[in-house]
Amino acid sequence: MPELSDDHVRGTNAGADGAKEAAPQESEAAAAVNAAIAEAARKSGLNVLAQAEKPNGHVLLEAMGGIRGLVEAVVPGLLFLVVYTLSKDLLLSLVVSVGIAAVLTVARLIQKTPVASAVGGLIGAVVSAALALFTGRPEDNFVLGFVTNGAYAAALLVSILVGWPLIGLIAGYLMNDSTAWKKDTVKRRTFALLTLCWAGMFLARLAVQLPLYFSGNVEWLAGTKLFMGLPLYAPMLIVTWLAVRALYRKYPVAS
Repeated sequence: MPELSDDHVRGTNAGADGAKEAAPQESEAAAAVNAAIAEAARKSGLNVLAQAEKPNGHVLLEAMGGIRGLVEAVVPGLLFLVVYTLSKDLLLSLVVSVGIAAVLTVARLIQKTPVASAVGGLIGAVVSAALALFTGRPEDNFVLGFVTNGAYAAALLVSILVGWPLIGLIAGYLMNDSTAWKKDTVKRRTFALLTLCWAGMFLARLAVQLPLYFSGNVEWLAGTKLFMGLPLYAPMLIVTWLAVRALYRKYPVAS
């Protein structure tokens, strides 16, 4: 039997040590991903609906952030539309829009309520306003929204292509099913379809708003952004939850 050289033995031992080191790292990475998905699921509107025995208007309103959340999502854009339509003054329209977003954020800080969504909205408003002022084109106030919608649509579509539809990941954690739904053909296909519907919503916004952007129709662009925001999001949210609930009633989590 041939003897193993010292180099060969050292190489084998190094490989084994490397594998031992890689295993914990992979485990930590998987744990981090799972934690991130679980946190996203808890913060989603679906989680609010999941806590309710019967979805209704009050529950849906809470899922969208309550009255304050609606005001923060709608009022800045609405004021931009009104002021720009009446004055055609870009600077004034942006000052009013960003100003009210700042006031709403400061109000949250003073009242010590969660500020993450408000701060995110304010940052987005400031960046969009800065871009529009830099180019002098009012329609550029909406570019960041196009990027956001495109990114969401891309992420949702990619998740379907790789076999891990995002709606399935969120629903799996909310229904205590983790990733076991992957083994169920009906659940897997349902989640893929729901994820595709959400991607379709984001793509529909781009399909309608991009032509208005390229034509420079600022008033209609601002209006369609409002009408294709919460009025599309709310029905999609409730339909998604009803579909998930019906699915798990028919195919409950395996004990």
